[in-house]
Amino acid sequence: MGKVGAGGGSPARLSALLAGAGLLVLCVPGACGGGSCCPQLPPGSAPRWAPTSRGFLRQGPRGRAAATPLPLLGRPLFAVAPGDRALSLERVPGTGASVAVAPRSGRRRRSEADPGKAERGEGASRSPRGVLRDGGQQEPGTLERDPDKATRFRMEELRLTSTTFALTGDSAHNQAMVHWSGHNSSVILILTKLYDYNLGSITESSLWRSTDYGTTYEKLNDKVGLKTILSYLYVCPTNKRKIMLLTDPEIESSLLISSNEGATYQKYRLNFYIQSLLFHPKQEDWILAYSQDQKLYSSAEFGRRWQLIQEGVVPNRFYWSVMGSNKEPDLVHLEARTVDGHSQYLTCRMQNCTEANRNKPFPGYIDPDSLIVQDDYVFVQLTSGGRPHYYVSYRRNAFAQMKLPKYALPKDMHVISTDENQVFAAVQEWNQNDTYNLYISDTRGVYFTLALENVQSSRGPEGNIMIDLYEVAGIKGMFLANKKIDNQVKTFITYNKGRDWRLLQAPDTDLRGDPVHCLLPYCSLHLHLKVSENPYTSGIIASRDTAPSIIVASGNIGSELSDSDISMFVSSDAGNSWRQIFEEEHSVLYLDQGGVLVAMKHTSLPIRHLWLSFDEGRSWSKYSFTSIPLFVDGVLGEPGEETLIMTVFGHFSHRSEWQLVKVDYKSIFDRRCAEEDYRPWQLHSQGEACIMGAKRIYKKRKSERKCMQGKYAGAMESEPCVCTEADFDCDYGYERHSNGQCLPAFWFNPSSLSKDCSLGQSYLNSTGYRKVVSNNCTDGVREQYTAKPQKCPGKAPRGLRIVTADGKLTAEQGHNVTLMVQLEEGDVQRTLIQVDFGDGIAVSYVNLSSMEDGIKHVYHNVGIFRVTVQVDNSLGSDSAVLYLHVTCPLEHVHLSLPFVTTKNKEVNATAVLWPSQVGTLTYVWWYGNNTEPLITLEGSISFKFTSEGMNTITVQVSAGNAILQDTKTIAVYEEFRSLRLSFSPNLDDYNPDIPEWRRDISRVIKKSLVEATGVPAQHILVAVLPGLPTAAELFVLPYQDPTGENKQSVEDLEQISELLIHKLNQNSVHFELKPGVQILVHAAHLTAAPLVDLTPTHSGSAMLMLLSVVFVGLAVFVIYKFKRKIPGINVYAQMQNEKEREMVSRVSHPESRAYIPQTELRRPGQLIDEKVECQLIEVPNSNFESNGVFGNCSVFSRIPPEH
Repeated sequence: MGKVGAGGGSPARLSALLAGAGLLVLCVPGACGGGSCCPQLPPGSAPRWAPTSRGFLRQGPRGRAAATPLPLLGRPLFAVAPGDRALSLERVPGTGASVAVAPRSGRRRRSEADPGKAERGEGASRSPRGVLRDGGQQEPGTLERDPDKATRFRMEELRLTSTTFALTGDSAHNQAMVHWSGHNSSVILILTKLYDYNLGSITESSLWRSTDYGTTYEKLNDKVGLKTILSYLYVCPTNKRKIMLLTDPEIESSLLISSNEGATYQKYRLNFYIQSLLFHPKQEDWILAYSQDQKLYSSAEFGRRWQLIQEGVVPNRFYWSVMGSNKEPDLVHLEARTVDGHSQYLTCRMQNCTEANRNKPFPGYIDPDSLIVQDDYVFVQLTSGGRPHYYVSYRRNAFAQMKLPKYALPKDMHVISTDENQVFAAVQEWNQNDTYNLYISDTRGVYFTLALENVQSSRGPEGNIMIDLYEVAGIKGMFLANKKIDNQVKTFITYNKGRDWRLLQAPDTDLRGDPVHCLLPYCSLHLHLKVSENPYTSGIIASRDTAPSIIVASGNIGSELSDSDISMFVSSDAGNSWRQIFEEEHSVLYLDQGGVLVAMKHTSLPIRHLWLSFDEGRSWSKYSFTSIPLFVDGVLGEPGEETLIMTVFGHFSHRSEWQLVKVDYKSIFDRRCAEEDYRPWQLHSQGEACIMGAKRIYKKRKSERKCMQGKYAGAMESEPCVCTEADFDCDYGYERHSNGQCLPAFWFNPSSLSKDCSLGQSYLNSTGYRKVVSNNCTDGVREQYTAKPQKCPGKAPRGLRIVTADGKLTAEQGHNVTLMVQLEEGDVQRTLIQVDFGDGIAVSYVNLSSMEDGIKHVYHNVGIFRVTVQVDNSLGSDSAVLYLHVTCPLEHVHLSLPFVTTKNKEVNATAVLWPSQVGTLTYVWWYGNNTEPLITLEGSISFKFTSEGMNTITVQVSAGNAILQDTKTIAVYEEFRSLRLSFSPNLDDYNPDIPEWRRDISRVIKKSLVEATGVPAQHILVAVLPGLPTAAELFVLPYQDPTGENKQSVEDLEQISELLIHKLNQNSVHFELKPGVQILVHAAHLTAAPLVDLTPTHSGSAMLMLLSVVFVGLAVFVIYKFKRKIPGINVYAQMQNEKEREMVSRVSHPESRAYIPQTELRRPGQLIDEKVECQLIEVPNSNFESNGVFGNCSVFSRIPPEH
C-alpha cells in the first residue's frame, strides 16, 4: 500500500514506527500485573489507522494486511527496525528482561532453555532433534548426510569486529528510542527514559549522540536543559539533519528543534498538546499536528510557528496531498465531525482553511472513521439501510461506487494495496466470519473481480483485523496467502496478482539431508504470514526489494499450517523451491543487498553468537559478536544500500546499563565484487519464464564468491513476452469456468455496460477478459481479449426512476429536497427531461448530465405531492412518478396480495404494519391506471380487475410524521395453474435471502424450465419465496397472441402442467449457479390457488374442483401436523411477489431471517402462505424488504393466506 496503514486498536498499547522518524518503540505489556504499563501512544507513532466499527474502510501497508500495531514483546529477542534504521527499547522493571519490536517479526513461541548453558554463558537451547545448539555443539553424523542437500553449518567459532559502549548512569531507564540519522552519516541518537508505571508518566530522560557510527556516545542533557524531560524524538523524513524533540506535556509543552543532526537545539513553546504528527512527503518544513482536543494544526517552519486548520478532526483521518494527483502541494485532506455528530470529507490549503475556502469533494456525509487518501485514490464509506456502500475517487475525479460482484454483500472491507494503479482489497462477505475474499480492481478502482476466496484472518488483542496476506518485496505481482479449505489453513502463492494460485512445494530434504516425503496437494509447505502482537506465537517472514529472489519465513510441512513444530525456511529462487535452515525460530537480517544473511535465535537467555550465510542460506558460519553473553533487546542496521554496520542493543543483567555493541561486517570481506563474481538468474514460476508478461533476468553473486556487493545490481534485462490467455483475468461480471473460459455470471447483463453512452459516441464492449494490471505482454491474443470500441446504440429511454437524494419519501416543509433522476438506458445527451413537482411548479432540462447533482426544490405546503418526470428522445419516451409526503417521516409496511388472480374476482389487499399499535393511520392506495388515490382509515381494501394483464398496487401509510410504503404487481387471468418447487439443498448455501437474488434466481429457473420442456416462456411465471430452505412458486399462465387468437384452454394448461411435472420428476430441470455448482429443481406439492370460476354454470367440473381443493387442504393440514417427521416436505410462511423491490434494512443479514412465534398464528392452515416481512423506506432504491423481527413488534397482524 505504500505509506500508511490501518487496522483497529487502542492507542494506549502500541509500539510503532514513528511518523517520518523511523523510530521503533518498545514497551512491556502486563509488567505491572493487571494490565499494560506501557506509556501513552507516542505522538506521530501510530500507524495511520484508528479503531473502527465493522464494515469500515481500513488500510494495510505494503507487505501485510491489514496494518496492525507492531507487537509488544515481553522477553528479550532479536528485532530488526523498519528500514534497518531505528529502534526503541523497553525493559521490564526488576526482571532484567527487555523487549524489542520488529516489523514482520510475527508470532513466536518459547524456547526450551538449558539452564546449564545459561550459567556457562551459552545462549540457546537444544533443538528438538538435537541437531543444533547455539553453544556450538553438533550431534555426530547428523548434519551432513547428503552434502548436496543438507544445510551445512560451520561450527568453528569466528570473531566479528565489534566495540561495546555502556550508557552510564541510565541503568534505571526502562525505555530507549534509537535513530540512525541517514545515508552517508555516522550520527546515531538515543533517547532513554524512565517511565513510572504507577504514575503513568516519564520522570527522567537522557539524550545520547554518537558521531562515529556508534563506537562512542556523548550525553547531551546539558544542551537540551538539565531539568527538561523529553518524551519523543522525531526526524524529518526528507532531511535527516532536522531533528525534533517533544517534551513531556505533564511538565511543559515544548518542542526542541535541531538543524545539525542533533548537535544543538532551540526550544519553542506550544499552546496545545501534540498527540500525533504528520510530515509532508516532499516539503521538509511542513508538518501537521493533531492535538489532544481533536484540533489540527499546520506549520510551514518545522514547528517554530503553528496555525489552526480545523476543529473536530477525526483521529488519524488527515492526509497531505499526493503529488501527481493534487495540483496544490499544501492541500490537506481531512475528515471532520459536524456539530450534530456527522462526518464529512473536507479539503483545504494548510495556510488558508477558512469556511469559505474549504471544499467538500464528496457530497453529503460519510461514515465516521472511513476516509482514506492513498496514492491516486480516495475512499469513503456510506452506510444506508444497514448496508455499507464504498465509494472511490481516482486521481481526484468524481466519486463512483465501488462495484463488487452483485451478491458479495460486504460486511467489512480492508484496502490492502493501491500500488501500480490498482486497488487490492480484502472483503468479508455476508456469509463469512473468520475469512475474507481478496478482490482486485481495474485502474479506476471501481470494478472488482475475485482473486482468492476464504483467506484466513484473525483479530488482534486491540480488536484490529489481521489478514494472512503477504506481498513479496522486489517482485511485482507476487503474493503469499493463507487460505482456509475445509477447516484447514494452507499457504498459496501467486506470481500474477492473484490470477493463478498454487500450493508451496515442500523441501526435498530436511535440515540433515534426509528425504522429506510430501506429495502435493495432500502435503505442502505452509508459512506464517501474520505479524502478531503475541510474542509467544510464531510468524516471521521477510523479503527485500534489493534481494528479489530471497524469502525467509517460519512455517511447517504437512497438510495444514500449524503453530507447533515450527522451523525456518529460505527460498533463493522466489518461492519455487525451499530449504530448511533451522529447526527453531530465528530472526534474520539482510546485509549487503541480501549477499549476507544474519540469523539470531529467539531465546530468553543471554547469547554471544550469531550465524552468517554468504550463499543464500545453503551454509552457515558461527560468529561471536561479544565476549560476554548479552540479553539482546534489538538490532539496528546501518541505513543505506550496503548495510554493513549493525548495532546490537541489550544488557548484561537487569541492573546493568544499556549496552550498545557495534558490529562491523566490513572486515569479513577482503574486496568488492567484480563483474566476474556475478551470474545471471532468471525469474520463473515452476519453469515458466514469463511472469507478468515479461522475462526478467537478474544479477546474482556466485555462491562461492565472498565479496562485498555494494550497490544493488538490479535486473540485468527485461524482455516482454507474447500475450497468452494466462495474462488475462476475467472482467467484472464474468466468472472462470472449469474449461478456462470467462462467462457472464448469472446476475450480470453484459449489455448494461453501454447504458451510459449516447448515440454517436462509443464505449468499450468487454470480451469477458481484462489484462492483468501492470502486465507487460505484447501482441499474441491481446487484440482478441481486449475490449473493443463499439458505437453506442441509439436507445429509447427505459428504466426511468425519480428518487430523493437520501432515499426517503418525505421532505420537511420549507427545506430543500434534492430529487435524483435515474435512467437505466437511453441517449442521455439527446434527451429532454421535464419534471413536475406537483405543486404547480415544473422545470425542463436538455440532458441528464445537467442534473448530476440532483434537482433541488422547496415545498411550502404540507401534503402529498405527485412528482412526475417525463423523458423523451427521438426513439421513444418514458415516465416515472414519485409520491412525496411533505413533513411526514417513514416507517415499515408490508402489502399482502396474491401473485396471480382471476378476472372479475374480488382481491383483498392488506397492509401489515410493525408495530401494529401505532395510533391513527391513514392509508393511501394507488392501483391500476388511476391517477387519483383511494384514501382509507382501514388497512385493507377489496377490488376487482375486469381485464387480464399486469397491474401495480402501491400502499402508503401515514402515521404522524411516519410514512410507510410497499408496492406489488399482480397478474390477472381467467384461469391458471400453480405448483410449489423445491431445490437441491446446496442452493441454500448461496441464498442471501434478499429480493434481488430471488428475482435473478427466478429468471434462471424460468429459463431452465423453458429449455427442459420447450414450453413457451409466456406460459411460465416463477417466484422464489423468502426464507430458507429455498422454495419457489411456479405459475402456468394462459397466453393470447396480439391478434387475440390462439388463446389456450383449460385443457391446454392441464397438459402444460403435466409436462412440467413430468420433467421435474425426471430431474430434467437443473441449472448451474456458478462454476461447479449444479442446482436440481424438484416438484414439491400443489398449491391451493384459484383455478377456474366456480359458478353454477360449471356444475360437474366445479364440484370436482371443489372436492380437489378440500382434499388438498386436508393434505396440507396433515403435512403441517407431521412436517417434522416427513423429510423433504417444508411448510412455507409466505409467497412473495416476483416483482418486489428492495429497501435496505438496518439490521445485519444474519438477523434478518423471518421468525414468527407459533403462538401468534391463527390456525395451521394459515402457515402455508403466511410470513411477515418489513420494509424500511429511507434510502435510494427505496423499495426494500427486510425479513427481520423488530423488538417493538409485539403484535402481529394477520396476512391473508394468498400472499
